[in-house]
Amino acid sequence: MSAIPLRKTVLYPDSDGLPMADNDLQYRAMVDLRSSLEARYAGDPEVYVGANLLLYYREGDPSASVSPDVFVAFGVGKGDRRSYLVWEEGRVPVLAFEIASQNGWQTLLGKKKDLYERLGIDEYVVFDPDGEFIQPRLQGFRLKNGRYRPLPLEPDGSLVSPATGLRFEPEGVKLRVVDVASGKRFPWIDEDREARARAEEQAVREAAARQSLEDELARLRAELERRERND
Repeated sequence: MSAIPLRKTVLYPDSDGLPMADNDLQYRAMVDLRSSLEARYAGDPEVYVGANLLLYYREGDPSASVSPDVFVAFGVGKGDRRSYLVWEEGRVPVLAFEIASQNGWQTLLGKKKDLYERLGIDEYVVFDPDGEFIQPRLQGFRLKNGRYRPLPLEPDGSLVSPATGLRFEPEGVKLRVVDVASGKRFPWIDEDREARARAEEQAVREAAARQSLEDELARLRAELERRERND
């Protein structure tokens, strides 16, 4: 009799019962960061960007989980997930983010940092939207010989991620994602929506202008034909 796979016998819940965010600042920073990262990797089918998703890291043990606010995983493919099972995906994320809030900010540079280090996540970034709890409010760490070492901040307070080739720039209470090589800045949700609306309006104006030109050409052709008939 064949053994039943653990995936069939062990329940890995989709939710930990906690809210997605503790406040508006954390929520907006989290959602816009994910949106910008998804825009960056939209054309790469082998990069997955997750947010507030339970990551299980020990097969058969549902208590061995953590829920990064945002994370980036390479080589696992896109697609909707109920949770992220490390042993099924075949690798841990390359980059994890935590957004500070009053509830639990003390763990971000302690317990959670230690866990991400043990899991072998290449880079870990902490961001405090209004700088109330953590200074400097943007901090990053990169694995070196199995231990996290601080990533240096740029003179403007931004942080470069060697793992992704991206720069993270604090703008107000959110992070701007910038491609280091090209300088391209990826939009937040509202900006993307506004850009799409402007593009649609421009397309409507251009279509109206083309139709007006076609109508005028048709009028002129008709006028020319009328004159030729009368000659």
